[in-house]
Amino acid sequence: MQFRTWGRAALASFALAFGLGLAAQQPVSLQGQNPALPILHVDNGPNSAAAQAQHYVVLVSLDGFRWDYAKREGAKNLLALGKQGVWAPDGMIPSFPSLTFPNHFTIVTGLYPEHHGLVANSFYDETKQARYAIGDPQAVSDGSWYSGTPLWSLAESQGMRTACLFWPGSEAKIAGYEPSYYVHFDSRTEGTDAVQQARIDNAVALLKLPAADRPHFITVYYSEPDHEGHAFGPDAPETRAAALKMDAMVGKLKTALDATGLPIDLVVVSDHGMVRIEGGWVTLDQFADLKGFETVGALLYGKTEEDRERVYNQLKKASSQFVAYRRKEMPAGLHDSENPRSGDPIVVATGPYAIRAHSPQAGGNDRPPIPGQHGFDPRVVPEMKASFFAAGPDIVAGKTVAPFENVNLYPWLAHLLGLQAPKSDGSLDVLAGTLRDGGTDTKK
Repeated sequence: MQFRTWGRAALASFALAFGLGLAAQQPVSLQGQNPALPILHVDNGPNSAAAQAQHYVVLVSLDGFRWDYAKREGAKNLLALGKQGVWAPDGMIPSFPSLTFPNHFTIVTGLYPEHHGLVANSFYDETKQARYAIGDPQAVSDGSWYSGTPLWSLAESQGMRTACLFWPGSEAKIAGYEPSYYVHFDSRTEGTDAVQQARIDNAVALLKLPAADRPHFITVYYSEPDHEGHAFGPDAPETRAAALKMDAMVGKLKTALDATGLPIDLVVVSDHGMVRIEGGWVTLDQFADLKGFETVGALLYGKTEEDRERVYNQLKKASSQFVAYRRKEMPAGLHDSENPRSGDPIVVATGPYAIRAHSPQAGGNDRPPIPGQHGFDPRVVPEMKASFFAAGPDIVAGKTVAPFENVNLYPWLAHLLGLQAPKSDGSLDVLAGTLRDGGTDTKK
């Protein structure tokens, strides 16, 4: 069983508060760790000699940072990063559905949601007869919900230490491993200035560890400007301010990483974009009898084939605001036909419309949809496109790339780290032209 420890200062405080003695195995010392974001340590052993010879990758996600925000707001740090290295001025294409957990896990596995299992932020699994929800700590930390090999597990399995300063899935043991260093996500404190700065402080503290302990792959996640985009819409002053705030955070991180003197490739992405919702709720039970169906949001889970076909026939021509498909007949480009967790039939919005299966029960507070949303087909709603910027010693300078699917980040990131990647839904060929070695040399 792997041994978990807090950073030295946090562990000592815990021990003093509860009158406990320190465990015989001491935590890795992290000078400069920011106590606002305590780091958990899993003893996966030291870096191998081969891992120590590799460069470093810091992968940053700015949740909901739409592809055009940087240019629209004049985000000087992100635009400078793109000019120093590569960027996608017309955006990166998220996987369908363009939601937070599915796309974050796609980025680190190279798999479409139907293959890695996180088909939505919340869904039902008929085999487990249980629900997964991003706000359920027990589900989020249960590795049985996840398929594929996330980059941190891939690296750990090949003798390279990793750290996740937030990332969906990083609190679970997946493909046999947890990251060597990680933090618990807490939505109550996640957006505070202290915790946002702590990501930078802790990333630098981790990079100052001895070579044997130092992580070569670090993820950093920020929930802005997604929060403001939802609450106020993508064009609101609050969302614009949040985008610039995140740009400033990227600038601070870049300066701090440069000061380490280490060969670090900094990659900044987002999971999806944001669009203003048109109209009110589209409620599916107004068009079809959903009696006997399990529902999660707009996902429909019929218990019998007869029920599934009946509801499909009721929905397929019911509204111009959505199209209904039997799961096996989903358009190939959506890559959502194989996993029962997606439900059956599947309802796909034809525009920025807020769809749900049911309205609240009688007496419940039925509020209108929040102004900004995502989750739509990026081919139909281009505002779903995400951001991509990267620069570092292994990346070609001054290059732009056309829109590409985010599944292709996985083999590209694995290559930057000198890792042997398993087969995925992505291809290194798509971004090979951004690499100084052309994607041909698997070891630096």
